[in-house]
Amino acid sequence: MNLIIDAGNTAIKLAVFNKDNLLFDESLEAPRLIERVKAVFRAYSDISSAIVSASGSLDQTTIEALTVFCKVYILDHTFKIPYKNSYATPKTLGVDRIALATAAFYHNPRANTLVVDAGTCVTYDMVSANGEYLGGSISPGLRMRYQALHNQTSKLPLLELNAPLDLIGNSTASSIHSGVVNGILAEIDGVIERYQSRFEDLTVILTGGDTLFLSKRLKNTIFADSKFLLVGLNFLLEYNKR
Repeated sequence: MNLIIDAGNTAIKLAVFNKDNLLFDESLEAPRLIERVKAVFRAYSDISSAIVSASGSLDQTTIEALTVFCKVYILDHTFKIPYKNSYATPKTLGVDRIALATAAFYHNPRANTLVVDAGTCVTYDMVSANGEYLGGSISPGLRMRYQALHNQTSKLPLLELNAPLDLIGNSTASSIHSGVVNGILAEIDGVIERYQSRFEDLTVILTGGDTLFLSKRLKNTIFADSKFLLVGLNFLLEYNKR
């Protein structure tokens, strides 16, 4: 069994896999990590390896504490990967994007696949039909857009995510909701269409914390899988154990 630890920008996700089968997953805040890892090992005593993906902050003391439980692999750019990485600056490629590209490669090993990860940021990652990671793009996520409007102006309020009732906002709040939500939907749909014009038979996978909110509102046909990153990390761990 494998333990997966994904330390993102806003939360930490724990998961347990038995081969390719996801047995357990949860999200938690960083201070509870060791406490929850202890509970996971009590529940799943056959865990023999763990992988840590830290795209957010995870202090070295915590990482060292994890090694008490089992062998721990720390994901970085030196990991063996099953596809060709054509990113011009591989050392700067985020570990979350490495994992997503891996999941895309295993999900569609001989197909063009675009992964859209909608979380703190929205990332786009393209794996071609010949098994080559080409790169993609990064833009602000939903909550970052709300925060930017508030932090970069003197009077706009900080709002919580809410679906706009109409395209045309008739108040400051509804105008913000329309701008943020419709803006990100137009961006994602537009980016997908541009990739579709370049790559034949493109499979698009939407993942990340805002998957459910966005998937119901996008016009393009997509596969929504909020666990896709965890699957990629499990594949990477298995690949490097071998």
